[in-house]
Amino acid sequence: MSDIKVALVHADAREEKTVTTGTKAWELFADDPSIIAARVDGALRDLAHELADGAEVEGVAIDSKDGRDILRHSTAHVMAQAVQQLWPEARLGIGPPVENGFYYDFDVETPFVPEDLTKIESAMRKIIKEGQKFDRRVTTDADALNELKDEPYKVELIGLKGSGKSDDAAEGASVEVGAGELTIYDNINRKGEVAWSDLCRGPHLPTTKRIPAFKLMRSAAAYWRGDEKNKQLQRIYGTAWESKEALDEHLFRIEEAERRDHRKLGRDLDLFSFPDEIGSGLPVFHPKGGVIKREMEDYVRRRHIEEGFEYVGTPHIAKEGLFYTSGHLPYYGEGMFPPLDVDGMDYRLKAMNCPMHNLIFRSRQRSYRELPLRLFEFGSVYRHEKSGVIHGLTRVRGFAQDDSHSYVTKEQAPAEIKHLLDFCLGLFRDFGLDDFYLELSTRDDSKPDKFIGSDEDWEIATKVLEDVCIESGLELVPDPGGAAYYGPKVSVQARDAIGRTWQMSTIQYDFNQPSADRFNLEYVAPDGSRQQPVMIHSAKFGSIERFIGVLVEHYAGAFPPWLAPVQVQAIPVAEAHVDYLYDVARQLQKAGIRVEVDDSDDRMQKKIRNAQLQKVPFMMIAGGDDIAAGAVSFRYRDGRQENGVSIEDAIARVVAAVESREQV
Repeated sequence: MSDIKVALVHADAREEKTVTTGTKAWELFADDPSIIAARVDGALRDLAHELADGAEVEGVAIDSKDGRDILRHSTAHVMAQAVQQLWPEARLGIGPPVENGFYYDFDVETPFVPEDLTKIESAMRKIIKEGQKFDRRVTTDADALNELKDEPYKVELIGLKGSGKSDDAAEGASVEVGAGELTIYDNINRKGEVAWSDLCRGPHLPTTKRIPAFKLMRSAAAYWRGDEKNKQLQRIYGTAWESKEALDEHLFRIEEAERRDHRKLGRDLDLFSFPDEIGSGLPVFHPKGGVIKREMEDYVRRRHIEEGFEYVGTPHIAKEGLFYTSGHLPYYGEGMFPPLDVDGMDYRLKAMNCPMHNLIFRSRQRSYRELPLRLFEFGSVYRHEKSGVIHGLTRVRGFAQDDSHSYVTKEQAPAEIKHLLDFCLGLFRDFGLDDFYLELSTRDDSKPDKFIGSDEDWEIATKVLEDVCIESGLELVPDPGGAAYYGPKVSVQARDAIGRTWQMSTIQYDFNQPSADRFNLEYVAPDGSRQQPVMIHSAKFGSIERFIGVLVEHYAGAFPPWLAPVQVQAIPVAEAHVDYLYDVARQLQKAGIRVEVDDSDDRMQKKIRNAQLQKVPFMMIAGGDDIAAGAVSFRYRDGRQENGVSIEDAIARVVAAVESREQV
């Protein structure tokens, strides 16, 4: 054997190593049990991969993003093996890793039930305990077709690869069929026999024993390749983690997320509903939800004005031609509702406000002295979302967008984007969100037909956004291909109280809509020439509806006093004390506090319990002794109570809490 040199790449160092030919990746990490795969020259590989001279090798830890994906995909294979042990007639679909877990699709005669998942888990544990080896082998299309002739969905995927249409396959199909050589993974049992095989690109764990903790979550129907014209398969969802503790934490987060589900809390707290008579994805706000919505809108409108924005208003519909001019119909037409016939002409419900703001800019001659010109509105927009993706308030068809557009010179663009980013982050902090990172969405150069504009313009716009993001000091995550058709964007990703990430603000650099072949926007420069402005789109919350849904879950319905629909619940000990508390309530109302008096026939303890269930921040309880002392018993949402608090002091406490905008 001869010697070869490889570079072992660590997080903060690079180590040159001399090894013999035939060395496998695992030999570099034999002393580190957390490493379950390797990145060799930038590509993910099994630990059994043989290293070549000059290779750069980096270990992939099981608790990294790539490591978890590999763990979960390997667990999906074990699940599919267990299913075919129990149901030999089951035919295999695809089984990719997804966020926080994995799934696998099966063609079976009878849908799975919860008891089936228990049986599958038991079979999986036996496979894991046996320590079956994941063994990769290269095959040809012809050999794979022959070997998998009884698996019609795998045969179809091989055909897609051969036709060059593998990108058309369902999400996760790329895990099964990659570009270039075709590979199959065999599960080798302790006797050295092939226990099960699957068409797969890999990589995988070395053995099934490296699966520390998993759980099957649920089953559901799913169309093959996501197309409702195809056969409906049965999909089993599961999750796998690097330790039992990590799995337990994930399951706790799921339980906590269910407890915080804004759809349930919206119903329990009487905030909003989704009447079938109105239609899917079209919420209505009840009086209490209306209070939250109004408080948010009033606050954000005031903040926009303080930040130099001018409030405008535009209609809900417009002639179809407007959206051809903007480019939305050619590039975003599937997200818009079909045309409306108005006086024999086609109109469209607007899905965005920017075309109308452009017309406001263009309504008269503009001077460079007016720039930045900042226009803002709560614009009602409508998007033709598919029914399968609609989810409460967080994915709707009709919503109010806190939409703004800044018209600036190219030189002003960096400062304006920084101004907008600071504005967005400040708003989120005002609403109790303070854990962020940024995502930079750029164009996909391999799909030029999905984007408009010159390479030079894209390069300039992307660099401006990237520089501002880096200057912010926040973590910056790339999102290749995620740009809008007219320009790159940066989005603020906020983490809520239980660590989930929500996309909030977007800031987009648009050099296309102002152009001569679009809206032909111009301003008069200092030298008298006419110049094209840059247009910067910004939605702070994305939509009021979605942000309310996020806040309901972030606070689990227990809003800070300034946002709470009812800030004080007045509770009389007996009927004789009702009038006293109505007088207290009038004083609270004069101080701008939202208060209700519970004058029902319920006993006092039940009234307190009802106020707690409605998550009211403060309660003022009054009996005979309180009346005699001109006081109340002041009770907090968490159950703390102080007796004999003067009315003046009680009102002052509530007002101070509301004005502080902090949680109590």
